[in-house]
Amino acid sequence: MARVLEWVFFLYFASHIPITILFDSQALLPKELYPQALKDVMANYAHGAKDALMADPPMWFKSFCWCEMTLQLPFFFVAAYAFFQGKCRWIRLPVIIYSTHTATTLIPILAQVFFNDFSDSPVPGPTTFEERMTLATIYMPYLVIPLLMLFVMVFSDDYKPHLHMKSH
Repeated sequence: MARVLEWVFFLYFASHIPITILFDSQALLPKELYPQALKDVMANYAHGAKDALMADPPMWFKSFCWCEMTLQLPFFFVAAYAFFQGKCRWIRLPVIIYSTHTATTLIPILAQVFFNDFSDSPVPGPTTFEERMTLATIYMPYLVIPLLMLFVMVFSDDYKPHLHMKSH
């Protein structure tokens, strides 16, 4: 079972690399940097999913995107490597930090999705329960998988450091 979870974590980090570079970065960087096809994919996603956070990101959301681009993106490569290799105990503390940070950022994102009144929004946001649940489902893996990682790193003997005890 431990190796299955490592593959899940590897796929999570490996897939996050292109998502961050090609799509999430569009919330921050000049639009001229992206080919029209990528801008179209983003616009179609934001419109179809009614993701006002990506279509017209508020400053607090951009701050999360900056953390993703500058701190998390380099870590995605390291973590993908560690979970691909398997049983890398040295990844424990970095994953605890990453997963805690990421899960924490999802709280205001999901609060925005579920409770914000998008009626004045310059771009369409979710208004019905079904639309809110659909958008929340898109964001939910970025809460659930980091919480699962945190649980594994804290409680699994596979990642706990070896304690060398001297006998007297």
